[in-house]
Formats: sequence, C-alpha cells, structure tokens
Amino acid sequence: MEGFLNLNKPAGPTSHDIVSQVRRLLHLPRVGHGGTLDPLAEGVLPIGLGRATRLLSFLQEGEKVYRAEILLGVRTNSYDAEGEVTAESPVPPLGRADLEAALAPFMGEIEQVPPPFSAIRREGRHLYQRARAGEAVSPPPRRVRIDRLEVLSWECPRLVVEIACGSGTYVRSLAHDLGERLGCGAHLSGLVRLQVGPLRLEEALTPATLAQVVAEGRLAEILLPIDLPVRHWPALEVSGQQLQALLDGRALVVPPGLIPAGQERARACDPAGRLVALLRGESDQALWRPFRVFAPGDAGGRSG
Repeated sequence: MEGFLNLNKPAGPTSHDIVSQVRRLLHLPRVGHGGTLDPLAEGVLPIGLGRATRLLSFLQEGEKVYRAEILLGVRTNSYDAEGEVTAESPVPPLGRADLEAALAPFMGEIEQVPPPFSAIRREGRHLYQRARAGEAVSPPPRRVRIDRLEVLSWECPRLVVEIACGSGTYVRSLAHDLGERLGCGAHLSGLVRLQVGPLRLEEALTPATLAQVVAEGRLAEILLPIDLPVRHWPALEVSGQQLQALLDGRALVVPPGLIPAGQERARACDPAGRLVALLRGESDQALWRPFRVFAPGDAGGRSG
C-alpha cells in the first residue's frame, strides 16, 4: 500500500493528528504529511503512504495557494487567532487601493521573519515550545517567494486575500507584517489551503469520507500514484544492466538527447513505467547519479 492521499484537513486537529488517524485507519506504520498546517488552518494536506513518504519533500516544491482572512487592528503573540491579544489599535480609513498598495512590497522574493510560535527547530526544540515556556524567541529571517497576492474582499476590519507562494512562506507572518505596515497591527483569523502542487481542494477528501472509502474497500480508487510529485521531471526508461546498476546505487552514462539539456534532475522508470530512481545530473550532464532508489517490492527503498 503506497501512494498519496489528498486530504481536506478540518480546523482543529494538528497535521500530526491527521497522520495518526490515517495510520490507525489503514493499519500502516509508514504515513507522513507534506507541509504542516496549523490547527487553526484547514484545506489540502498531502498524505504519503509507504515509500511515497520519501517523495513528500518534492511535492512541497510545487506552488501553494491559500485563502487567508486577516483581522486588522488586533495583534496577537502567535500572529493568529490562537494566541493572546497583545495590543488593539484603531484601523485607519482604508480602501481597496490602499490595501493593494500595502501588499505590493510583499510580492516576489522577500526576507520574512517566521512567527515566534512556529515549528522551526533550534537546538533540538521547536520555537513554539520555547515561546510557551516564556523564553524570548527571535527567529532569523528566511528567504521566501510570494507569486501572487489578490484582495478578494474588504469589510473593515476583515480582509480576505488569496496568496500563491513557494515553500516555507508563513501566512501568519504576512498578516502580522501587513498590520505593522498599516500601523494598526493585524493577525491571521482564518486560513484555507487551496492547493499544493497538483493537489487541489476541490478534489480533496475529508477524513470522514476517507474512512467511508476504506470501509467500502475502495482505497485503490482514490490513492494517487507514488511518482505524482515528480511526473513533470524528464523520464528515462531503463532495463537490463542499466536497471540493475541503478538498483545497486551506481551512476549511469546517458547519451546526449535522452534527457533534455539544462535539466538537473530526472526520473528513471522501468519498461512498465514504474518509478525506479530519482537521478541528479553531474556537471557534464552525461553522468546521472541516483539519489533515491525504489527497488521493486522493497517497502523501505534505498538512498544512493
């Protein structure tokens, strides 16, 4: 049993809670999720089963799209509605054009400071654990990418925006930083993840629906293939000695033209189209070395 599930996480449980539910439902020890959603948030939560857990990081490379509700005039210590209110300020008269102008500097590649209450680890502990213990937390800024910021609705003090961004972006920090730019403070009051790479909310299953599907013995109908996160990578068909070389973790010499020039990564498949390995090109683009190997029938796979 391996592949991906596109789940619609409800508000309330943590991402880890959902993984635990799936693990118990399927009696499968190897289950993971791609891209943590805070308890407040809902929407697309990719779930990997079996060897698919080794590909979750590549699924997270795809674009993420969120619908965020931001409450202006109220600051919280967690930058969202779960935290304690630290200050309240009047919201200045703002029109849609004012908000769009305030959001514009957040577009593109920016330096963003994560929230103090975040899952980032420092010296073996999550920052939220340190913050809850009363420690002063100052997360270092990180480089993130925001591709699109669209105002969907504005009814003071509630602003709803749609955000398309890259991995590692904190929408809570965006809400907080917008409030600081406007001078009145703000926090994230609601968040729905609409998309992670090829997974979209309109196709996602709720945990209750998943349980029903499993009870009816129809899991195979909704299980997405293990190579879903890398299907856009160039494919190289291998067989015979080449196939065995990859299973042994050895690099391949690939003649020019079989993998398009300029590509740094590719996937190797057997003649039946099954994923065998993920490849990384060497500097001369002739030698391709496996860095993930998926041996047939190997529940754990191997790393090259």
